[in-house]
Amino acid sequence: MRKNSLNALLVVAGLLLAGPLLACTNFLVTKGASADGSTMITYAADSHVLYGELYFRPAADYPEGTMLDVYEWDTGKYLGKIKQAKHTWSVVGNINEHQVAIGETTYGGLPELVDTTGIIDYGSLMYITLQRAKTAREAIRIMGELVAEYGYYSSGESFSISDPNEVWILEMIGKGSPQVVKDKRGRTRTVHNKGAVWVAMRIPDGYISGHANQARITTFPLNDPENCIYSPDVISFAREKGYYTGADQDFSFSDTYAPLDFGAARFCEARVWAGFNQVSSGMDKYADYAKGHDLKNRMPLWVKPDRKLTVRDVIGMMRDYYQGTELDMTKDVGAGPYQSIVRWRPMTWKVDGETYFHERAISTQQTGFSFVAQSRGWLPDPVGGILWFSVDDTYSTVYVPMYCGITQVPETYAVGNGSMMEFSDNSAFWVFNQVSNLAYTRYKDMIADIQKVQSALEGKFISYTDVVDKAAVELYQKDPAKAREFLTDYSVNQGNSTVMRWKELYRYLFTKYLDGNVKVKDGNNQNPKVKFPGYDESYYRMIIEKTGDKFKYQGGSH
Repeated sequence: MRKNSLNALLVVAGLLLAGPLLACTNFLVTKGASADGSTMITYAADSHVLYGELYFRPAADYPEGTMLDVYEWDTGKYLGKIKQAKHTWSVVGNINEHQVAIGETTYGGLPELVDTTGIIDYGSLMYITLQRAKTAREAIRIMGELVAEYGYYSSGESFSISDPNEVWILEMIGKGSPQVVKDKRGRTRTVHNKGAVWVAMRIPDGYISGHANQARITTFPLNDPENCIYSPDVISFAREKGYYTGADQDFSFSDTYAPLDFGAARFCEARVWAGFNQVSSGMDKYADYAKGHDLKNRMPLWVKPDRKLTVRDVIGMMRDYYQGTELDMTKDVGAGPYQSIVRWRPMTWKVDGETYFHERAISTQQTGFSFVAQSRGWLPDPVGGILWFSVDDTYSTVYVPMYCGITQVPETYAVGNGSMMEFSDNSAFWVFNQVSNLAYTRYKDMIADIQKVQSALEGKFISYTDVVDKAAVELYQKDPAKAREFLTDYSVNQGNSTVMRWKELYRYLFTKYLDGNVKVKDGNNQNPKVKFPGYDESYYRMIIEKTGDKFKYQGGSH
């Protein structure tokens, strides 16, 4: 999720390769834009070093004066101590027991505004806030207070924040590290603008929004606290630093703190465009913007979908590789003979002194985990919130329902079951990566087999939801603890059984596609039926174009 929006493609490309977390994608869906009246936010935590696991933090009470150690989420680096809350809420992944959910993408912004002395990094800000907030508005207030008191350690961030009624986008950037300055008499003093500047906007009901590593809030209303909240110095700080000199009402957060450039559009905004394009007509007028060719025709912060979106629709938005557009990653030479949607890093390369790049799609191989957080206000909180959770590549994973009221998570998804450099054959992250990485070798064939199982599992979970909800509500009315126990058993069982099913799928795929053949059982015969499907004609033509008559068959037996 490290991505600075600076003024040159090479700088952007370099930053995409630096830092531990590299680029994420979020979509935000309001009640009026969803088929069932729920709110939803999505998050793909994309990183080559982030291990996909499902975090769980139980509710707890703390004595007065308790201090909390803060560690940077990306690296585990110790940052300092802050005051612990007297009571914290239970948090499953990125949703708490009150159905408040938070996701993020890093846009970086002006690099001089990173405060290396801050205590609160963006990851800690999310998870500490989830332990303390009962609504999205309260989460925004808490986030602002935390960075103001303790300092903000990270670079620029966009946050998705939702509860059962509202969905907000919040964009934040620090104020820089302490600096030693001299006055006219040569005396020195330390100047430190601790904290962060930020603005949060509520997504209008009936609309959807999104962000993907580029700040997206431009101008905003200055006197509409129902729909826009911001730090009091978000404009004055920009004036003080010399970033902005115009009228307050013309101030643009993104243009000031994270200027748009080719890389920000092509690598980042293009992903938002792709998701919008799946569900909202008229996005073709922003195609040149998404390609980085028309940056003045900026895509709106939110759009109205053509139809009300289901959970399945929103999951589908997270499974995009520009299919159906001119950027379709299965259509260029990089797809290889099997129409692969992945491109090995680095994203940019040089030939004859010129820089070129791969597309960056929503579906990507380096996803640690992703989710669709769904909040449903007509149900009791422990029942109403569902974190549809997955690990690995969004296109070939399975989103499993984890109710927000559960008291433990599946062993196969739990923290401590394996790590990025410690293989575990009982870990969802490793099992799903076994399947996806095998599929990358013969993608167009294997993905069809994967999607059959994927669709069956997710279809089952979605169809079960109403029944599970009804049973849980009946239990909740009699005994809330029993309802939580029931939801825990259900979520844990679905998670663990999904991993077991994926193990079976791996064995099936490995056997079927061994050595480049395609083998299927032939009744009771000892030997299977074997097919040799070869490559697409387009790939054979490419070989001929590159080699001429080198491989031309000259006759005789073969």
